[in-house]
Amino acid sequence: MPLPQDLLWRLYTEPPEAFVATRDAAVAEARRAGDPATAREIARLRRPTVAAWLVNLLALRRPELVADLTQLAEALRAAQRDLRGPRLRELSGQRRAAVAALVAEARRLAADAGQPAGKLPLGEVEATLNAALSDAEVAGQVRSGRLLRAASYAGFGEVPRPQLRLVTGGEEPPPTGPTAGPGRRAADRRTGRAERTGRADQADRKAGRADHAGQAAREAEHAAREDDRAGRAARKAGRAGRDAARATREAERAERARQRRALERELTRARADQERAEAELAGAAEAEHDGGEELAGIERALAELERRRARAEQELSRRKLARRAAERAVTAARRRTGEVEGAIEAVDAEDGAAAEGPGGAD
Repeated sequence: MPLPQDLLWRLYTEPPEAFVATRDAAVAEARRAGDPATAREIARLRRPTVAAWLVNLLALRRPELVADLTQLAEALRAAQRDLRGPRLRELSGQRRAAVAALVAEARRLAADAGQPAGKLPLGEVEATLNAALSDAEVAGQVRSGRLLRAASYAGFGEVPRPQLRLVTGGEEPPPTGPTAGPGRRAADRRTGRAERTGRADQADRKAGRADHAGQAAREAEHAAREDDRAGRAARKAGRAGRDAARATREAERAERARQRRALERELTRARADQERAEAELAGAAEAEHDGGEELAGIERALAELERRRARAEQELSRRKLARRAAERAVTAARRRTGEVEGAIEAVDAEDGAAAEGPGGAD
């Protein structure tokens, strides 16, 4: 069962970093719908590289430009087969203009998708488009909009030379005129004139055929020279294409080297930041440990103070009890003192009364 075209269009036009999430969501949806076969087919889809994604954007969003490129490729192959030098030069100029226009359009489409232009592998896109111009299989992959990786092509390859054959022709000379028989002298003269006229006509015909053959030979030689020039032009175009591809690869290598140097500088800065952060982490961990120890000491001191406070509270309670007991004892002693003093006063009063009674005084 073919996969839904809208899903394929979405997968191969979204930026590559969103490919896996979109594909996995589609797999889960197919499984929920009870379609495990479609889910397996979707799961087999692979994420394209950034360069292949840019080419897929051109094929899916600007198919008319890719169709023009395909027609140009067919014209180039036809001119190459026929070894038409001027036509090859004209089409080579059109090829460079078409590839440059497609690369610019890919940059614009990537910008619309939120991709920064400085990080786009436009050299790989250009190499893939040039490969599509030279290889019909690559062109088919480009038109499909499901390219997975960039392609490259070193040149236009060997061009078959046409087989030339010099054609000469003519007819066998007709037999000579009839032999003269015995007769009159006038008849012989007439017969001789007729024979001479016939031989002259025959010679004229032979000369004409020879001129025609020479002209044909000259034309064939001229065609061969033109074919040689066209072949040299084709080989020169092939070398130019290979030189351009080599220059593209060298530029890409230089760009990768530049990116690597920038990344190495960034890595050095990141490692320095990491070392500083690790040192700060170690200092913070040590300070945390010291704070924990200090807190533990304070907690131990607080525990000791709590124990002392408990003992002091117990001692205070005991002393309060002793004070209350002493207060009760004082109160009892005062009461007893009052009672004794009252008893003494009563005794004294009784003694006084007895002394004042009858017979008790002189």
